[in-house]
Amino acid sequence: MTSFPKMKIPKKELLNGFTLPMLSMGTWMIGGGATRDPECDEDLAVESIRSGIHAGITCIDTAEIYAAGFTEQLIGRAIKNFPRKELQLISKVSPKNLRYSDVFQSVELSLDRLQIDYLDVYLIHKPNPNIPLKETMRAMKDLREQGIVHEIGVSNFSMGTLHKAQKHLGFPIVLDQVHYNLMFREPEISGLLDYCRENDIFVMAWRPLEKGALAADSPDIIKKLSEKYNRTPAQVIINWLLSQDNVVTLSTMRRERNLRENLGAVGWALEAADIEELRKAFPNQKKVSNREPLL
Repeated sequence: MTSFPKMKIPKKELLNGFTLPMLSMGTWMIGGGATRDPECDEDLAVESIRSGIHAGITCIDTAEIYAAGFTEQLIGRAIKNFPRKELQLISKVSPKNLRYSDVFQSVELSLDRLQIDYLDVYLIHKPNPNIPLKETMRAMKDLREQGIVHEIGVSNFSMGTLHKAQKHLGFPIVLDQVHYNLMFREPEISGLLDYCRENDIFVMAWRPLEKGALAADSPDIIKKLSEKYNRTPAQVIINWLLSQDNVVTLSTMRRERNLRENLGAVGWALEAADIEELRKAFPNQKKVSNREPLL
């Protein structure tokens, strides 16, 4: 359990009333990567999630492909004794399971592993060009109408694919989860960020610190602002994301020092001039994700 006071993480709200905390807990690599890690310390993994909740984390993001479902099992153990209504749980359906019946089977398996009876938000993890988007969105629509999931989102969707998904759904998509940070600017350059603002959709930025690399070897512009605000480089980098309208972020925080540091990125704000300086002058900016472009 954490040894510091519980924090109330500020929330952002869409015009439609849907809210998300500025900072959520990601769970990629908790319990394994694409497959379950047989050497995983399950108790330690569960405790890391519980520590986040005790510290003020209220939103946890996961996916059925994380550790082949094992991550969801660990989360289910971790949240068991916390009030369900105080948590927002997000999971994602694999690109290979986007046929109508497969979507329903996937969500039921995720709910079983998480030991809950509904998801706050359910995402398409990535578009699959071999499965009609219309069929997938029909399944997502029916899940919401049946109360199995409360809101629908997507992940790694380009502006064009997001627009098509929205047309097939008939009610608002609440978020698009994409690779976005000070180095990787694809959502800005492609127009996705502006589209989401104009259409009342959250952008949830994954890998805000580029797995720690942006803070570990921070350029002079970050060091200068760290001194100015008396914050760590990681806190400045995350706060820059949170300064963007309609942008929230998530981070895997398996160690208390990471949890403590990341929580220190919320509850304060960079000045407008510093936000713009970082937007324009941060070095080595990339136009597309180093993982794969938005689809």
